[in-house]
Amino acid sequence: MSNPPANTWTKASLQQLKQLVLELEHDKNMYALVITGEGDKFFSAGADLKLFADGDKGVASDMARVFGDAFETLSRFRGVSIAAINGYAMGGGLEVALACDIRIAEQQAQMALPEAKVGLLPCAGGTQNLAWLVGEGWAKRMILCGERLKADTALRIGLVEDVVPTGQALDAALALAEKVGEQSPSAVTACKHLIQQGRSGTMHGALPLERELFVALFDTKDQVEGVQAFLQKRQPTWVNG
Repeated sequence: MSNPPANTWTKASLQQLKQLVLELEHDKNMYALVITGEGDKFFSAGADLKLFADGDKGVASDMARVFGDAFETLSRFRGVSIAAINGYAMGGGLEVALACDIRIAEQQAQMALPEAKVGLLPCAGGTQNLAWLVGEGWAKRMILCGERLKADTALRIGLVEDVVPTGQALDAALALAEKVGEQSPSAVTACKHLIQQGRSGTMHGALPLERELFVALFDTKDQVEGVQAFLQKRQPTWVNG
């Protein structure tokens, strides 16, 4: 991900991610992919909140759809996807890591889904993938309480599978990808499908609702207040409506 300074997602970059994954999907010589952030501070800070500053539901609906298309395509990749979390992973930046099969974090990395702080909600799989990985309690702590996790806590609760020293996440992810290459690609594809099958029934119903409720938040005053307060660098004044 390369969009300095914080590697935020745009409509174009989300569409590019989807296209790249589809290209890798059809290249039978590709058995794994690794996603990381450019630079040494941010994996990704998620969506640029300026997109939502004016409360435009059309923009919200379009971006929710594009986020969903990109990250669900990543989740369906027939090979193994690995996130090398080399810094802050916030909002849609954490959601792309959650869409991967495996997550490796550097020791200084921090992770959060802070959307509710600005009157929004995670609309790219976050409410579903996080709860599936770490359980309902920790998912609620992170999403409902806005709790930000350091790498050691993320490892302890199962949000990431490994923590490595600063600057080593990409190398560790690539080394793990090499191990995937030692497996039968068809077996990996079948096993991945079976592992994920256990949650697909409820997830398929929940993901469209997630995006629908995300868009519905643009009918509230808190959505506008939250985004405006963030951009104006002040504390929001909530009206719960």
